[in-house]
Amino acid sequence: MTRKATVIAAMLLTMSLPQASFSAVDVPSLTEAAGRYAITPGSRIAFAVDQVGGGGIKGKFGKFSGTFNLKAGDLAHSMVNFDLKPESVSTGQDRIDAFLRSGAVFDSSRFETISFRSERIEQTGPDSARITGTLTAKGHSSSEIFDVKLTSWNGRKIGFNVSGRIYRSRYAMDVGTPIYSNVVQFDMVIEGERS
Repeated sequence: MTRKATVIAAMLLTMSLPQASFSAVDVPSLTEAAGRYAITPGSRIAFAVDQVGGGGIKGKFGKFSGTFNLKAGDLAHSMVNFDLKPESVSTGQDRIDAFLRSGAVFDSSRFETISFRSERIEQTGPDSARITGTLTAKGHSSSEIFDVKLTSWNGRKIGFNVSGRIYRSRYAMDVGTPIYSNVVQFDMVIEGERS
């Protein structure tokens, strides 16, 4: 084998080794992390709706609360409860914010809370999980799935990146389709403090 081929083989071998040892976060055991956590105000709930031809709507919610309970040795029976206030939506554009709060979308004067209640949690990797539960918005409920990745842990606080895709039509909020996508993409940073 030539020197060049040896170097290439060594690079391929290195690239194929498991990457778990290079994780930036020390993954706690469920026994270590077990307990009830309150979601902190430092969390971030962001969303985006694409538009044909580019652009779209990006925003966040400023008022939310929730808890999650991690059960020692039993992630499947852990629970997540989350509520957000749709009137707290903010896109940086007053006209769009008013439209989103109106009866055409959130109807936030009649439906003050959007809620999520977990039903099943399954571990998908050493620092990741998938949460299935019921989302209720504007008087409609549907099963939704969110992917979760552990990002921080210090023994008292725990942090996750949470992502998911929700179809607006399930909640009678599909005004503007097909110019605006029926899919809302969520990108959330959730921090919980043990209570």
